Amino acid sequence: MPIVSIKARQIFDSRGNPTVEVDLVTDKGLFRAEVPSGASTGVHEALELRDGDKSKYHGKSVFKAVDNINTIITPELLKANLEVTQQTDIDNFLLKLDGTPNKSKLGANALLGVSLAVCKAGAANKGVPLYKYIAELAGNANIILPVPAFNVINGGSHAGNKLAMQEFMILPTGASNFTEAMKMGTEVYHHLKNGIKKKFGLDATAVGDEGGFAPNILENKEALNLIIDAIKVAGYEGKIKIGMDVAASEFHKSGKYDLDFKNEKSDPATYLEPQALKNLYLDFVKEFPIVSIEDPFDQDDWDSWTSITSSTPIQIVGDDLTVTNPERIKTAIDKKACNCLLLKVNQIGTVTESINAHKLAKSAGWGTMVSHRSGETEDTFIADLVVGLSTGQIKTGAPCRSERLAKYNQILRIEEELGANAKYAGEKFRNPHA
Repeated sequence: MPIVSIKARQIFDSRGNPTVEVDLVTDKGLFRAEVPSGASTGVHEALELRDGDKSKYHGKSVFKAVDNINTIITPELLKANLEVTQQTDIDNFLLKLDGTPNKSKLGANALLGVSLAVCKAGAANKGVPLYKYIAELAGNANIILPVPAFNVINGGSHAGNKLAMQEFMILPTGASNFTEAMKMGTEVYHHLKNGIKKKFGLDATAVGDEGGFAPNILENKEALNLIIDAIKVAGYEGKIKIGMDVAASEFHKSGKYDLDFKNEKSDPATYLEPQALKNLYLDFVKEFPIVSIEDPFDQDDWDSWTSITSSTPIQIVGDDLTVTNPERIKTAIDKKACNCLLLKVNQIGTVTESINAHKLAKSAGWGTMVSHRSGETEDTFIADLVVGLSTGQIKTGAPCRSERLAKYNQILRIEEELGANAKYAGEKFRNPHA
């Protein structure tokens, strides 16, 4: 089944910024992929190509990336006459065509749009659901549904409040299936809304980029207390755990950490040494049911990462640290800097590289958390990816805003389709195959 045509265009993400959409046509129909985009991006990520013309779209238009697909990638790929089921060959072809280490020639957003569309077409060609096709590509025989990590309080670069730490999440590990996990997550979310309204007023229940509430609090501990109260009111104490994405690279200043970084007049005397920040995390872990902390330190503060990973049994997730990049992942494995990979397809740029990044992490005994970006689309690819790879955990925002719910709803459909064969990762979210 050769590719009939590929056409790219500029569309808009959930933040109203331009992004890339790709339509790939075969004799089985049209397959569409949309590319997400991050706000707090790691310096080591693959390059998202934007035009930089400040007179249009604040410099964020993607006409160059679109043009690279329509005038360079498409004619070359059609000429190569590869089948859509040759995912690895096509992805390698794209990498060779770009030829740069960080995909800066054609743009990671251009490569990813094509790679995702090819994957969807490949599944249709084989006549199997996308998650089953991804499982086949990854050599995964045991399908397991993930624990959702709902981002219910937003701070950092995702919200206009004073909160430094970027995400406070709830993980319904005590649910018996994904449907129940959604029930627990949405109920706690609504109780949290009521709690915030009571304490801070109705205007504090406005949501951030990922659908979490953004009350104007400065103390990170206050966010944790609000969540604990909501879990108790919902009656799920012990069944719901807490996760955090600190995104510490955002407030790393000259070797220290400024938890008041959103205040232009923050006092350097209050900046925390890495050791003091580590102790703060360890105190949180003692006091609250925290099972996962992402990006606790700056992306190049390797020693602090290694230090916290050896000091606590919980999951320490690398995002800005590892950026889904095999070289960075290998370094992190060698240094024992973390024990879980955050997998973002647009950080690396192709489906094959995403699968390989997960396999590399798994070979080191790490977990993998599949993740959305703060600038999302209606594309549900990562929902099928997390089930196909069976990593056991996904974060794709709060149970609010359609571009977030699209992913959770897709996993509900997959659970329904699997019927009696549906398995939920639950307490084993870090290593669901154990």
